Amino acid sequence: MEESSPRIRRRVSLRKRNRRSLESLGAARAPAELQPAEDTEDEAAAGSRRRKTGSPEPAQENDSEEDMFGDYNSFSENSFLAQVDDLEQKYIQLPDCGSRGTDSGTKDLCSEGLGNSLSVPAVDFTDSETREYIKKQGDLDVPVEPEVGGDLSFDMPSSQILYFESMQNSSKDLGDQSTKGRDGKSSNEELHHSHREQPQPKSDFSDVGGSSEASRRRSIKDCLKSAMTGNARAQTPAFPRSKQLRETLLSEEISVARKAIESPSDDLGPFYSLPSKVRDLYAQLKGIKRLYDWQHTCLTLSSVQERKNLIYSLPTSGGKTLVAEILMLQELLCRQKDVLLILPYVAIVQEKISSLSSFGIELGFFVEEYAGSKGRFPPIKRREKKSLYIATIEKGHSLVNALIETGRMGTLGLVVVDELHMIGEGSRGATLEMTLAKVLYTSKTTQIIGMSATLNNVEDLQAFLKAEYYTSQFRPVELKEFLKVNDTIYEVDSRAVDGMTFSRLLNYKYSDALKKVDPDRLVALVTEVIPNYSCLVFCPSKKNCENVAEMLCKFLSRDYLNHREEEKGELIKSLRNVGHGKVCPVLKRTIPFGVAYHHSGLTSDERKLLEEAYSTGVLCLFTCTSTLAAGVNLPARRVILRAPYVANTFLKRNQYKQMIGRAGRAGIDTAGESILLLQEKDKQQVLGLINGPLEDCHSHLVEEFTKGIQSLFLSLIGLKIAESLGDIYQFMNGTLFGVQQKTLLREKSLWEVTVGALEHLTEKGLLQKDSHGSPEESRCHFRITKLGQASFKGAIDLTYCDTLYRDLKKGLEGLVLESLLHLVYLTTPYDLAAQSEPDWMVYFRQFSQLSPAEQSVATLLGISESFIGRKASGQAIRKKVDKNAVNRLYLSFVLYSLLKETNVWSVSERFNMPRGYIQNLLMGAASFSSCVLHFCEGRAKQLYSAGYRSVVHLANANPEVLVKTIDHLSRRQAKQIVSSAKMLLHEKAEALQEEAEELLRLPADLPGLGGPGSERAGSHAGDLALR
Repeated sequence: MEESSPRIRRRVSLRKRNRRSLESLGAARAPAELQPAEDTEDEAAAGSRRRKTGSPEPAQENDSEEDMFGDYNSFSENSFLAQVDDLEQKYIQLPDCGSRGTDSGTKDLCSEGLGNSLSVPAVDFTDSETREYIKKQGDLDVPVEPEVGGDLSFDMPSSQILYFESMQNSSKDLGDQSTKGRDGKSSNEELHHSHREQPQPKSDFSDVGGSSEASRRRSIKDCLKSAMTGNARAQTPAFPRSKQLRETLLSEEISVARKAIESPSDDLGPFYSLPSKVRDLYAQLKGIKRLYDWQHTCLTLSSVQERKNLIYSLPTSGGKTLVAEILMLQELLCRQKDVLLILPYVAIVQEKISSLSSFGIELGFFVEEYAGSKGRFPPIKRREKKSLYIATIEKGHSLVNALIETGRMGTLGLVVVDELHMIGEGSRGATLEMTLAKVLYTSKTTQIIGMSATLNNVEDLQAFLKAEYYTSQFRPVELKEFLKVNDTIYEVDSRAVDGMTFSRLLNYKYSDALKKVDPDRLVALVTEVIPNYSCLVFCPSKKNCENVAEMLCKFLSRDYLNHREEEKGELIKSLRNVGHGKVCPVLKRTIPFGVAYHHSGLTSDERKLLEEAYSTGVLCLFTCTSTLAAGVNLPARRVILRAPYVANTFLKRNQYKQMIGRAGRAGIDTAGESILLLQEKDKQQVLGLINGPLEDCHSHLVEEFTKGIQSLFLSLIGLKIAESLGDIYQFMNGTLFGVQQKTLLREKSLWEVTVGALEHLTEKGLLQKDSHGSPEESRCHFRITKLGQASFKGAIDLTYCDTLYRDLKKGLEGLVLESLLHLVYLTTPYDLAAQSEPDWMVYFRQFSQLSPAEQSVATLLGISESFIGRKASGQAIRKKVDKNAVNRLYLSFVLYSLLKETNVWSVSERFNMPRGYIQNLLMGAASFSSCVLHFCEGRAKQLYSAGYRSVVHLANANPEVLVKTIDHLSRRQAKQIVSSAKMLLHEKAEALQEEAEELLRLPADLPGLGGPGSERAGSHAGDLALR
């Protein structure tokens, strides 16, 4: 480079590379290993630029705190510098080098070992060729990154690489006299040529001056240390990498979209006010390239643009979820707010987590699961990235409570509710209503979106949510409804006089034996569809699902066994793996035919494998219960309803619509059909079912007394949302119950219901009324008691809060810690115990196998072995025993066995229970344990605040000091706490001692243990143990 030309520093990428081994750095590798053949032209250009490059500009001051060394520890024993130093010493010690060893070794190391790997040309912007190269690089959308491990320069800071180039140029100049005259080529041409040929023999450098020789003899290690130290102050801008460019582009698009979404303009940007990357992700991950017309209309509604609350309703498979997802992404990316998505079941939550996690990774937001025992309260507070909370109805309610309590409702920008019609279904509906009412009351900026396929009294829901309404009858795949009476099939036709018209007769030859086994002609109906298409058969009960699956397989042709036979074998093998070597005998017989049952008796692992096999076509038929209709997305060409009943209850129109909606899903089938099997006696009732209106959604807030209005009032006062009677009454007017009060309340007014519920809570000791004012005055204030606070914090059903408090208090006075049975009992859910019916023979067998410590737990609960024996033998019982405690102890035995064996199959066989039920029991116990933990937090916080922050502190505490320090703690309870803590410490110490002894024990299979030296080895092991 000429002196008049500006000197520009080389910009080097700081991309991390795999560290090379000592051999790869020291060996003189063949040029083909260092540079691909197709890069020859680029290398020639690099050589040309290298000839025009002078010495680099001195390092400049740098204020950046960025760690330019990354994860390199350059001065450690195994560092890169240490390897270079070893190489230098190796070359110096070569016997034939003499006085030239250091020079030639250094030349080879720089020109071959490092020159080929580390040579990055200094950029001269005055060179036209270089300017053209940079221009091309700048025009690329995504720069091509060098191959990993292909060039060590991408591991090196710029000052270090410039030093290597200086060393290489110095060595090249020193050897110029010997190389230039060999074939008339210049030294630079020779250097370029050396990339394609084997290294030439070392030249004699005896003519070099003494000062140059001393400079070359200077230690490379010292030079590299100096260069890397200087590099920390050097300004080293990096070439943009593809990931950085993508992130920058996405950030810019989000910034533009954010401005567009806040402006009154009708311009929706690349993809409904979202970056174009969202559109690409939908095409890539879900195969969605174009929205339906109704989806476009809904997303461009003025109410949606103005962020008003919205309810929309379409038939199943219409594409409702996509609209909700786009609105959620707008909130997360453009408005930078958190989003809560409420779904009805755990399985759907898990499916949605899997579906949206890829979007979270690509677009930079968190996807958090709140279902079962998962979820953190309050949620983690994020500084930059926002969170999408996907929750069940119960967890969603707890999450909203936590956000209100911590004053973070402002961070929640959107709440989306799928299956909004569930607001009218029992206690779960009451919980959903409470959640939405709290959001409406506490946050004026949080938008609410509700969607459903089965809504009727939309006006009430609109008034409750203050929402706009959008509906359409669009369905991408036509659905035809049929009814089957005996061998005749009728098509549902609302224009016909009786609502149906003749379609066809079943054409299938039935033997007399087959008619007896299959009176509903299911074999004929399913063989018209499978195995080329899928089919769902809805059955009234779980046992009926299994029986129907086995019956169908007995009469299916053997040809069905050949359909995807190998994949079916793999499925059975996978089921055996998740079942600890066991497979359900029914599934083992039906899967080879492509048939399986699907109900809550399956474990989650089994269900997941079967659903995946059905989705991919390995299985072509499911016999299932009605829960699948509202569960995961498992579509079918034909849906058959074996009877118009769910268990013994006649089908509701909402349930019927959910089931037949599984037929003919978009993108999978070109047509869909449903067939409802019925008998003549049910014909008129079924005609009313298929032609009648959908059921109305009514509030269950007062009907579900303890889980509804009482729980609501307790949380309102506990969260300080409303503490006076007047404020609570005002809140109630804003609920769905308040909207429907004229319909639902016949004898009492809403004011009387509110006053009565508050008085009931006060009598139970959960609330305390201020002494001032009459109980019926609107200014009368209430405050929550410690028991009320514990019940609210633990989300305990108020039906059981008194019982839980008594059980825990009793356990505190006599907790049995010699086994875990007592603790397991305390965490067994009350509601599941109330629904269970023990197998008394199994109960007696398990009771008789209890250890003395475990029997003391039963004695403490007032349950004797003689009582269980009489129940097992069917004798009359005169003595009164708490039935709930008996049932709860039975479930505790199940959980205790599971805790000891961790094998669902063996526990299922021992207690004669479905393995799916046992898994659900385990999940319920985990959730209830969390509730009990929060219920007990008050006492734990008292101990923690008093300085007792570990079990060690409590074990060494003075009971008298505890009584004086902790409120409402008796002397007996204090002594029990101390003794329990000491026992826990003692058990932990014994466990650690046993572990230590096990580590020091001589292995029985030690080689040579039985040989001559075994006696000495044993003696040595004994010495070790004594030490």
